[in-house]
Amino acid sequence: MREFVITTDSTVDLPKEWLEERNIPTLKLSYTIDGETYPDMEGISKKEFFDRIRRGSLPTTSQVTPGQARELFEPIIKEGKDIIHIGFSSGLSGSLNSERMAAQDLMEDYPEARITVIDSLCACLGEALLLYYVLKLKKEGKTYDEIVAWAEENKLHVCHNVTVDDLNHLHRGGRVSKATAVLGTMVKIKPMIHMDNEGKLSVIGKERGRKRSLHKIVDIMEEQMKGWDNEIVMITHGDCEEDAQYVAGLIREKYGIDNILINVIGTVIGSHTGPGVVATFCMGNKR
Repeated sequence: MREFVITTDSTVDLPKEWLEERNIPTLKLSYTIDGETYPDMEGISKKEFFDRIRRGSLPTTSQVTPGQARELFEPIIKEGKDIIHIGFSSGLSGSLNSERMAAQDLMEDYPEARITVIDSLCACLGEALLLYYVLKLKKEGKTYDEIVAWAEENKLHVCHNVTVDDLNHLHRGGRVSKATAVLGTMVKIKPMIHMDNEGKLSVIGKERGRKRSLHKIVDIMEEQMKGWDNEIVMITHGDCEEDAQYVAGLIREKYGIDNILINVIGTVIGSHTGPGVVATFCMGNKR
């Protein structure tokens, strides 16, 4: 049986050190702000990134190309190893198609190789949560096929519960409609968003006031998590650490879960959410 490597996209929005410690090859999307283009996770600091958006900068993002995907995959294949790639939702980016094109070309060039590109239908720390459990299965000695099967069977059980300060950022990037974005301009009304089964962002409600919206993304987890043993919960935020810590405290108090990973949202996804986003991620019955 050939060895295999787990790879992923930078849109997992995990700390760079977390990925490096686990030797996870990561394919980086890119972002452009104020005329300069950088790979995701690099360039300016996240603090500066969000401060620029607050001052009016309008960042844009770029998907990966088949050539970039090949550059990540081919050295691994040349080592005689197979690949399972956890990819950014196809509902939000064309990167997955580029990765599948590269994988197909490489398997034609290296007939003995296997490359499975999994459409996670997840984003940010939702994608990271799927990666977390896939890595755990690999460590437990599960086979390539067992891991692929588990990921495909469980990816729609990764629940994303999101609140943003302003939906106009998501509209500008084409992630929500103009009609939906109007909600984001309403004073004190905070939209509630989730990732649907097509891997797209969908507004599912609204709360009046920031504090109530933060409680809502915790309360909604109760029904989702019934019957699931969540050994870890993840929280992301758009340069609002205090709010993320507040949400973590609510989760510890309400559900008794102490293993909580908190990280600032990445520059690519943060280009579309803007500052002030807070989201919880857990395994659940349905999204």
